[in-house]
Amino acid sequence: MSSFLIEGGHRLKGDITPQGAKNEALQVICATLLTTEPVRLRHIPDILDVNNLILTLEAMGVEVTRHEGGDCTFCAAHVDEHYLQSEDFLHRCTMLRGSVLLLGPLTARFGHAVMAKPGGDKIGRRRLDTHFYGLQKLGATFALDDEAGVYTIEAPQLKGAYMLLDEASITGTANIIMAAVLAKGTTTIYNAACEPYIQQLCHMLCRMGARISGIASNLLTIEGVEALHGAEHTILPDMIEIGSFIGMGAMVGDGLTIHHAGTEHLGIIPESFRRLGITVEEHGDDLFIPRHEHYEIDSFIDGSFMTLADAPWPGLTPDLLSILLVVATQARGSVLFHQKMFESRLFFVDKLIDMGAQVILCDPHRAVVVGHDHQVRLRARRMSSPDIRAGIALLIAALSAEGTSRIDNVEQIDRGYENIEHRLNLLGARITRQA
Repeated sequence: MSSFLIEGGHRLKGDITPQGAKNEALQVICATLLTTEPVRLRHIPDILDVNNLILTLEAMGVEVTRHEGGDCTFCAAHVDEHYLQSEDFLHRCTMLRGSVLLLGPLTARFGHAVMAKPGGDKIGRRRLDTHFYGLQKLGATFALDDEAGVYTIEAPQLKGAYMLLDEASITGTANIIMAAVLAKGTTTIYNAACEPYIQQLCHMLCRMGARISGIASNLLTIEGVEALHGAEHTILPDMIEIGSFIGMGAMVGDGLTIHHAGTEHLGIIPESFRRLGITVEEHGDDLFIPRHEHYEIDSFIDGSFMTLADAPWPGLTPDLLSILLVVATQARGSVLFHQKMFESRLFFVDKLIDMGAQVILCDPHRAVVVGHDHQVRLRARRMSSPDIRAGIALLIAALSAEGTSRIDNVEQIDRGYENIEHRLNLLGARITRQA
């Protein structure tokens, strides 16, 4: 288990370019299974979750050609169907949350799929009902071996159907889309997730020959086709990493420029930071975060207490609440954070309280932050990263703290952030990795 030693108090200055979006990468890589022709993907992030998924595809028989700088070509012409029943495949699934995205393409392509309960973050209930509901509506049958923790999907012929999803699940929507593009007839998905990652998946599938309308809305119509062909696709910058850099620029920055931020795809993320009093300047496709000696939390127009809550797109992504919360600890004013979509993501605030932050954890979903206004610095502590986003939030806190902090279990951070300590050290941070 690796750790980070972070010497706090050093200002970050310079330019940084965000990696490709993790969540989009997992989806589009799985989508390469839908065709026997080569699919070239660019801007793939070099992170643990994505690399493990690529290794899983290679074990399945997918030919992966690595070009330079996150550029890969996938050819799934010779997938080993016997391997998909093996213990090794099921074991790999348990190590990776994104493995659930294999259900849709495998069912569409081969008429069956076997999947172990996926691994990943332990951040509360992340049910798979939406995935199976959608596939069942398309004509698949579903069975669970509860003792072994193995799901089995059978579907000799998927058929288009109308479905109203009970929740706008991103991965659930992605799975259903990938299955529906090869189904017979027309599929209508209402209450579909419409995040930029889903939009990107749809655009890539359309370039491969799929027929999808309603992209960027919550009502998707998919006309099934006989087969898909090869295509090329470029992954968007990771909006969560961009949000992380905005937070760092506000707390410990001395003028930080985020290049190629994909500003048109960021939704309300910049405005959410502005509500905390942070200046976020847009220069074309770049963002600039000036040095902040102070930043003051806004109130609503009627003077009521500021509340920041997550919501499905185009609302605020839950992945950024932990980062916004850390940034608020040094703001002037108070703010309520309401984590609606996951019940355990706020538990990391105990570690911030140990560092001297004024945070009241009301319940598993809500926390009130009373900002220090930089009058009191956070104290260095030894901590452990519980999940990807809490891990980066603790890293931001450690960068602003007085003294040297230690964060254990940084493999959680590695799952979502590419070579983060090296990139931040180039900006002026002092982070050392220890095995």
